Amino acid sequence: MKKYFKLVMCLALIPLHLLSAQENEGSQFLSLDRIHSGEFSQSYERTIQWIENGNAYVIIEKSEQNAEADKLVRYDSQTQEQSVFVSASNLVTDGGPLKIESFSLSGDGSKVLIFTNSSRVWRSNTKGDYWVFDRDSGELKQLGGSMEPSSLMFAKFSSNNKNVFYVHKFNVYKENFQTGEVAQLTSDGDGDIINGTFDWVYEEEFGKRDGFSVSNEDSYLAFWHLDASDTGVFYMINNTDSIYSRPIPVQYPKVGQEPSAAKIGVIDLKKGATVWVPLEGGEQENYIPGMQWVSDDLLLIQQMNRHQNTLIVWAYIPSTKALRKVYTEKEKTYIELLYPDISSNSWGSNDLELTPDKDAFLRMTENDGWRHIYKVNINTGEKVLVTPFDYDVASMRVPTKKEVYYMASPENSMQRYLYLTDLKGKGKQKRLTPESFQGVNNYNVSPNGKYAIHTHQSSKIPRTVRFISLPDHETIKTIVDNKAYSEKLASLMLPAVKFSKVTTEEGIEIDVRMVLPINFDPGKKYPVIFNVYGEPWGQVATDTQIGLWNIMMAQKGYVVVNMDNRGTPCLKGSQWRKSIYRQVGRINVRDQGLAAKELLKLDYLDNERTSVWGWSGGGTMTLNLLFKFPEIYKTGVAVAAVSNQLVYDNIYQERYMGLPQENMQDFIDGSPVTYAKNLQGNLLLIHGTADDNVHYQSAEILINELIRQNKQFQMMAYPNRSHGIYEGENTRKHLFTTITNYIMDHNPPNASN
Repeated sequence: MKKYFKLVMCLALIPLHLLSAQENEGSQFLSLDRIHSGEFSQSYERTIQWIENGNAYVIIEKSEQNAEADKLVRYDSQTQEQSVFVSASNLVTDGGPLKIESFSLSGDGSKVLIFTNSSRVWRSNTKGDYWVFDRDSGELKQLGGSMEPSSLMFAKFSSNNKNVFYVHKFNVYKENFQTGEVAQLTSDGDGDIINGTFDWVYEEEFGKRDGFSVSNEDSYLAFWHLDASDTGVFYMINNTDSIYSRPIPVQYPKVGQEPSAAKIGVIDLKKGATVWVPLEGGEQENYIPGMQWVSDDLLLIQQMNRHQNTLIVWAYIPSTKALRKVYTEKEKTYIELLYPDISSNSWGSNDLELTPDKDAFLRMTENDGWRHIYKVNINTGEKVLVTPFDYDVASMRVPTKKEVYYMASPENSMQRYLYLTDLKGKGKQKRLTPESFQGVNNYNVSPNGKYAIHTHQSSKIPRTVRFISLPDHETIKTIVDNKAYSEKLASLMLPAVKFSKVTTEEGIEIDVRMVLPINFDPGKKYPVIFNVYGEPWGQVATDTQIGLWNIMMAQKGYVVVNMDNRGTPCLKGSQWRKSIYRQVGRINVRDQGLAAKELLKLDYLDNERTSVWGWSGGGTMTLNLLFKFPEIYKTGVAVAAVSNQLVYDNIYQERYMGLPQENMQDFIDGSPVTYAKNLQGNLLLIHGTADDNVHYQSAEILINELIRQNKQFQMMAYPNRSHGIYEGENTRKHLFTTITNYIMDHNPPNASN
C-alpha cells in the first residue's frame, strides 16, 4: 500500500481560495501555483554503474553537440578523470539517436546493452527495446528484430559475450547477437503461466521483476515459473479513452486467496533439458522471493511459507541435482525480507549479500530483540553474529573481505548514519558519517568498499550528494549541492521544525516532528494538520526535508505534525515493530490517537481545528482515526485508502495479519469500514479509478456503508489515475489544490494568517 454517487457533486462546489494577503506581499510566501511551476526544482544525481570492481564507474550524459543525444562517460573513482566510454555518434539508428534509459556491460566491458523505448509494467518501465553496441567493432545491433517494438524484458549478457538472454511474452529467449539466431528456451508462457518474470503481487510486495539468472560460466539458466491460472482477475474500467468503456484486467490475489504456484526451473544450456528444483512443501502454499548463483554449479534459493514466518535458504547443485538446507529462520510473527527503511531502496532483488570469497552470505534477522546482521557459512550453515550491539541495523551495504558497512542510528531513530564493523563479530564498531552530516544519510557503496555516492538531507539542509572515499569519508567530488534550490528556499519565510516525544496514557513513547507556523507565538492558538502513515512500510517523523506543501501550510498558519506509532520501521527494537502483527488498524491507530490526545494539551494547539490526512496506508489510518477518535479529529482527507482489509493483496496483508481463514475477526476489527457509523467530522475521499494497488472498489465499499449509515461526506475520483495519482496534465496540482482547499474550508487558519 505502501497504501459512486454522482462524482460531479464533489469539490467542484468548493470555491477556490484566493491567494492570502501574505502571498500577495511578494516572493517570501509559497502558493500552489509556485510549488507546481517548477520554480523550486531540485537537482538529482545520475544513476551510476560501477565497473572495474568500483575503481571506476560509467554514467549517462548528454552530448555537447546534440542535446537530444546520449553518451556514456567513464570516470576514474580516485581521480575523477573522465573519458568517453561510448560516444553519442555511435548510438544513432534510422530513427535517430538512441535515448539511453539504462544500460549494462558485458563482463569484459567490451559490449554495452542499451535499454530504450520503454513501457510501463505495473510500477516500473520494464518492457522496451534492447540494442547491443560492440566497443571494439563499433557495430550497433537491435535484439529481437522480428518481435514487436517495446516488448523485451531484462536482457543480460552471457559470460562469453556471444549471447543475450531476455524475456518476451512470458517466455525466456537466447539470442546470438552476432548471427541473429534466436532460441526459445521456454514455451508455455501465456500470461497465466509466467516464465522469467512475475505477477502483480510478486512485484509489488517482494520487489520482483527480473525472473531469471544465468550461471557464472553459462552452463545453466535458472528461472521462476509461476502458474497464475487460478488467481482471480480484478477489472478496472477505462471510461475516458473511448465512447465505450474498456475493462482492464489485473491478476490480483486478494487476501485469503491462494498465491500463484511457484517453482524454479534450471535449464542445462548445453543439453537443453529443464529440471525443476524439488523444494519442500510443493508449489502452491509457498513463496520463492529470492534466487541467485554463487558459482557455475551452486544456486541459492530462498523459500517462505504462506504465513511468511519461516524462511529457508536452499543450496542446489545442478550437476548432481543435490538439494540441501543451508539456513532456516523462524518468527512467531512474520519475517521481513526487504526491511523497509529511509536509508535504503525498499524494492530490490532480495539477493543475499555474499562475502567476497563467496563462502558465506549475510542476513539481517530479528530473532534476538534487535535487527542484527548474521554471517552464514554456505557449506556448514554456521552462523556468526556480526553486529553484537544493543541497537538495530537499519540496512546493510556490501561486505568487504573483512568488514561490512551498515546503516544505523543508535541514539535517534529519526536519523541514519554509516557504520563499519568486522565480519568476525568481535564487537568493534565505528561510525563513519561525520558529525557535520546530522540527519538522514544514504550510501551507494562500490563493490570493493573503497568509494561511495553519499546522499545527505535534514530538516534544515536540502538533499546534497557527493562522491567520497571510504572508510575515511573524504569528499572527492561534490555531485549535487542544490545551491540554487537552497537559495530559493532561503528567500522564503521558513517555518521552524521542532522534534520531540510524547508519551501516551498507555506509556508508549512516540516520536513527533512539528512544523511550526512562521512568526510562531506560543500565546496564540493554531490549527493542526496531522499527516499520517502508520504501517510497517513507512516512517514519517524523520529528520528529512519537510516539503514545500508543509512549508506553505505553515506560512498560512498551521502546525503540521508527523508521528510514528508502534509497527512502523523505527529503530526501536523488534518488539516495537512486530507488535503490530494481527493488530493493523488497531494498535497503530490507538497509538496515533492517544499521542494526538496528549499533544493537543499544548496550549498553542487548537483542539477544535484539527485535520488529519494520509495516502495509501496513511489514508487507511486517516479513516480509522476519524471514525475511532471523532472527539480529536474534526476533518480528514483519505487518499487511496484501504477501507476493508479483505480486498487488499494476499502477500502484504497476510504477512502482517495472518490468514482470514484463521483469524477473520482481526481483519474486521482493523478495517475502517467497520467503524464508518461513527463519522462525525468532515470527510473527503480521494481515489484514482485505475488504481491497480488499492482498487477503487475500496472507496466504493466505504461509500456504500457511509450512505447506509446516512453519513455525509465528499468524494473526488481521478479517472484512469493509478495509486500515485499523477498521470495526466495538471493532475498533481489539482489534487493538492483539492486537499488544501478542503482543509482550509473546514479548519481555517487564524484570521491574521
